[in-house]
Amino acid sequence: MIAIENVRDFPAPTRGAFVTVGNFDGVHRGHQHLLSRLRQKADSAGAPALAITFDPHPATLLRPAQAPVPLVWPDREVGLLFEAGATEVGVFRTGPWLLGLSAREFFDRVIREQFGAKGLVEGPNFAFGHDRAGDVAILRDWCAEEGIDFEVVEGTQIDGELVSSSRIRRLLTAGEVVAATSLLSRPHRIRGVVARGAGRGAGLGFPTANLNAIDTLIPADGVYAAIAFVDGKGPGNPAACHIGPNATFGEVARTVEAHLLDFSGDLYGRGIELDFLARLRGTRKFDGPDDLLRQIRADIEETRRIGSA
Repeated sequence: MIAIENVRDFPAPTRGAFVTVGNFDGVHRGHQHLLSRLRQKADSAGAPALAITFDPHPATLLRPAQAPVPLVWPDREVGLLFEAGATEVGVFRTGPWLLGLSAREFFDRVIREQFGAKGLVEGPNFAFGHDRAGDVAILRDWCAEEGIDFEVVEGTQIDGELVSSSRIRRLLTAGEVVAATSLLSRPHRIRGVVARGAGRGAGLGFPTANLNAIDTLIPADGVYAAIAFVDGKGPGNPAACHIGPNATFGEVARTVEAHLLDFSGDLYGRGIELDFLARLRGTRKFDGPDDLLRQIRADIEETRRIGSA
């Protein structure tokens, strides 16, 4: 991974690449299709396939109140870009040095001079430069003037609707994790650090890991079948995950708790990543411990069935 913090420095072996620039949040099927085409063109030209992304998302600096909650954390996004076909990944360390560039300055100083791009591959809605003044029509003309190969890859549609990060966010905030999986090509994943909770799960015989410091989009309240990766390592354990307040005990704070099936060991202070496989049900208040225990057992059996499928 190449960190880009100015408009001058860039490793010489990666210059002359076929390049795509974008906010690849989620690295979903539409992004994967674009990166596949980038790799094809790069391989044909004997050049690197360079994907350029941003950290943080420009909107977090320009419009923080409107900035989307990310679908993936930065290191995972880089890894997914490599998996999707990039041979090199660059990350703009977003700041005034970048956001203040006009569209023409971005093209001349970054694309042409810094990267020495041999070709560009972008989606139809790509915009660049201060106030997003540049678009693919402008970019096509400028690339033609400079002899830079340029291609626009049309968006990917599933069920008659464009695959997009915003569409995936809508699905997740509605709890539709199976539909989100089909757009991502893999389950949605969150990560957190295990903190001490009230200990009620352990008292009922089903200890839970309470996740804090989650830095990606959390699905809608409910109970989910998931796969848990302790310290980010596989192959993972099936896990029944509860998201939302624990109404049975009068709690109002939204929490994320996961019971890892067939796991033993101390999890406090350790990182856990969760892949969401299916939403089992919504949250509700139970009549008492016995009613709650019956439902927990049913949730665990369903989680085991889904997790082993």
